[in-house]
Amino acid sequence: MLRTKFVPVALDQWYQRRQKDAEGEFYRKIAGQGPRNDFKGTTQGLYAAAPDGTFLGYNNNRGPERVRKLLRKALDAFRPADAPPIEAGPADPQYAHVPPEGGLVVDVTAKVLGGYPEPKDWHERIFQVALQRDHLWVRKDEHEALARGKIPESLRVRIARFHLVDGTRGEPPMWKREEIRRLDLALAEGRLSGSVHLETESGDRGFEADLLGFVEAKDGRVTRLDLVAKGLFWGEGRYTKGAPPGKFPLAVRFALASGKDAADRIPPEGGRGWHADYIR
Repeated sequence: MLRTKFVPVALDQWYQRRQKDAEGEFYRKIAGQGPRNDFKGTTQGLYAAAPDGTFLGYNNNRGPERVRKLLRKALDAFRPADAPPIEAGPADPQYAHVPPEGGLVVDVTAKVLGGYPEPKDWHERIFQVALQRDHLWVRKDEHEALARGKIPESLRVRIARFHLVDGTRGEPPMWKREEIRRLDLALAEGRLSGSVHLETESGDRGFEADLLGFVEAKDGRVTRLDLVAKGLFWGEGRYTKGAPPGKFPLAVRFALASGKDAADRIPPEGGRGWHADYIR
């Protein structure tokens, strides 16, 4: 039904419910007809609507039968109507984050490699086998440095603080600058290598990992950037409950984005709400 009867749209409602532009207004028109309509907190969930913004249903349950029920209800309620094109207008600059000009976009994928107890049901298993997907943004000056065979301190810190996290079960807490206990990451003759120790002051959450990767460049432009961080993680955040007990293996993989996927332009999660801190 999703492929043949609907136009699926995936978005981060943290942005859209705040944006003061045409995109945000259209999203709030739809979400404002649902149960989470005060916009004081999250509006996350699955919405069905007609092209003119007519509300056709809402659900915040991942169960296949619940989703099918929502889709069938929406199809029954749908009535074709004229929907004039929305004038896009200028985007809200506070939330219209775009990849840095002359920089790089790097795909980031994280996975817990073991340590979970036997799942109680299918829903718990979803989170145990889930992948975290994100993007690392590299500034123009950092890109140029990588092409010369150097890795700037700003890029090392951004990788550690905002991407060496366990976001496989939900939105992870990012590391504070003072929680970087050790960060050794060097680039020599096209090879990235090093180690990292991240830990909160209380010690309730941390990550100790080795890093290995490769950088290749041609005509002043990076053509390959591969990096893997693998080690032991412990603890969880407010929105990442259900972590394996004790220390568990976590791997984070970085690979240069192709630029051909529309998702390549999705902003890094670590830049949400404090983008200037992320990209500095």
